[in-house]
Amino acid sequence: MYMRLYCYDTFALQFARSLMIRIRQKPPAPRLMSNRTKLIFVAAILYTTGMFAQIRIETTNDPNAGTRTIFGKEHSNTFPPPLTLQDCISYALKNQPALNQAVIDEAIANTNKAIALSGWLPQINAGANYQHYFQLPTAFFRNNGVLSPIASGVANYSNPQVNVTQNIFSNDALLAGRASRLSLLAAKENLKVTGVDLVANVSKAFYDVLLSTEKIKVYQEDTARLRKNQEDAYHRYVSGIADKVDYKQATISLNNSLSQLKNATEDLNGKYALLQQLMGSPTDGKFTISFDTAQMMTNIYADTLSPLHMEQRPEYRQMQLTKQITHQTTLYYQMGFLPTLSAFYNYNYQFQSNNNDDLFDKAYPNSFAGLQLTIPIFTGFRRTENAHKARLQEQRIDWDEVNLKLAIYTQYQQALASYKSNLYYLHTQSENVNMAREVYNIIKLQYKEGIKPYLDVIVGETDLQTSEINYLNALFNVLQSKINLEKAMGTIQVNL
Repeated sequence: MYMRLYCYDTFALQFARSLMIRIRQKPPAPRLMSNRTKLIFVAAILYTTGMFAQIRIETTNDPNAGTRTIFGKEHSNTFPPPLTLQDCISYALKNQPALNQAVIDEAIANTNKAIALSGWLPQINAGANYQHYFQLPTAFFRNNGVLSPIASGVANYSNPQVNVTQNIFSNDALLAGRASRLSLLAAKENLKVTGVDLVANVSKAFYDVLLSTEKIKVYQEDTARLRKNQEDAYHRYVSGIADKVDYKQATISLNNSLSQLKNATEDLNGKYALLQQLMGSPTDGKFTISFDTAQMMTNIYADTLSPLHMEQRPEYRQMQLTKQITHQTTLYYQMGFLPTLSAFYNYNYQFQSNNNDDLFDKAYPNSFAGLQLTIPIFTGFRRTENAHKARLQEQRIDWDEVNLKLAIYTQYQQALASYKSNLYYLHTQSENVNMAREVYNIIKLQYKEGIKPYLDVIVGETDLQTSEINYLNALFNVLQSKINLEKAMGTIQVNL
């Protein structure tokens, strides 16, 4: 079942109960039957009002409403429904800026792949020019064995043309195509890394909000107990059963508890702000959270016997892709001696005339096709040095892979050890809470009978509060360490 906090009309309930007690203690008199009937009627109305004043309370980040907002039917359309952990994760996967940037990076990598592959498609270019000679070029003709200069050509030229080239083999285009495919896979893995980090961080922030909420409940219960103890100490002091010291000590304890409650209440706003940031929620957005306590207690258990498979980690797959990209660069430089071969076709639609008016009246087209072969013979040892540099980069990435494996194994062992110790600590603290509550109730009864001093009540109350807080901290640490363990093992699944 979902954890729900209830708010009672405390004043109405207490007042109604006091009226019922007074009615039971005083025997009815015939002349007071009408007044007694009225009292019963008023008490019943107030008690019923208090019972029906139970309305659901969820933790909220509304700064105007403090740390808790009462949701009645008249306010049901003011706020969205309470968000579960899965709701928060789903919202974050759609609105978190870092994840959306990773999605855009993947789209950019996909576009880069298309750009790289376009080098294998025909390249078609068109152009045109216009040319006017103020002085015609000179040509030499042999006349009777004598070279004579003669003005050649016409004054105006215009030459529209179409040029088509097709790569047959190019080392550059070959590298670009292979590297672009690997870069796209690397971008996909980076998106998975970002998604896994986001899911883990949102889960931790969600549980942190719940931890703060539960701490507030503990401090509220502690404050209620201490306020009751203060009232009892005051009545015992007024009646002369105890001195003023007990009352002062009770007041000091109550003030300390109120301060803790205030700190926890204010701290909850900061926890909500962090959750909002991780979710990508607007700063003025208001939402509440809800969680299934039974499901949460079931989810604290993890399979600690499952072996570590590093290939499940997206970071490890990223490293493998980086190695492949670097190896392709090495192959590119090693094959730099290969020639580049391409085919081309040109079509020129040439216009010539001495007068601009009739320049385009007649055309003199020509066209041709051919092959172009480029062979690198000597590049100043640039190719060999680049190949050597690429091999060194491969060796460096090999060491990066070794370092990553060590880091993953260390993360796994640390997360596993932390999970086991926190789980054991959680069980011990659960027992401590039960024993501390039992001890406190016994000491409180003994104090009322005059057997124990009030100092023992303070100690019992402090032990109870400490054990409850320790239990909540242990529960949060177990949930956090389980998330770290699943992240280290690469078992967190993200649907993107």
